[in-house]
Amino acid sequence: MEALVLAQRAHHPLHQTVVVVSNRADVEGVTRAKRLGVPVEVVEQVQGDHRWSREEHEEEVLRRLEHHDVELIVLSGYMRLLSPTFLAAWPGRVVNIHPSLLPHFPGAHAHRDVLASGTAMTGCTVHLVDEGMDTGAVIAQRIVPVFEDDNEATLAARVKVEEHRLFPEVLTLIAEGRVHLKESEVEVLDGQDLRVC
Repeated sequence: MEALVLAQRAHHPLHQTVVVVSNRADVEGVTRAKRLGVPVEVVEQVQGDHRWSREEHEEEVLRRLEHHDVELIVLSGYMRLLSPTFLAAWPGRVVNIHPSLLPHFPGAHAHRDVLASGTAMTGCTVHLVDEGMDTGAVIAQRIVPVFEDDNEATLAARVKVEEHRLFPEVLTLIAEGRVHLKESEVEVLDGQDLRVC
């Protein structure tokens, strides 16, 4: 999130971050967003003595997004699966970045899984969000080599560099109207195929 906001401020693309939404108040992203002067909405599932259902929680998130006139939802470190109801309210307008070359190594432990597999190549993927775990249509990917002496931290650091480059580029393509979902595939108009897998 921070890298995306800084890239937007440095390059003035057609997209801007108008609000950061978190389901937890105690995360670093909230602190960094506030430091950057980006409006923050914290929607925790537990409100006082009441625990909101998943549906109630998502309805409140949707209300907050509407209040800020959001046009595209960009997931960056949001570690919850969104419900079909939520996604139906934002068809084709929720994107995520994942630290592997999807469909390989989905889920929360991509770097660990990459290292355990012995593969020589990984990367990052920007994809549309659907109801599955990292199963949405791929928009773009970048390759990152895996070295023999890598551990999760060193690999994550190199992948993050490419994530910070790729995500703003893809959001610019979306803002320019060049990314279209056709059936289950993404087409980038006037651009090369940005997928690896």
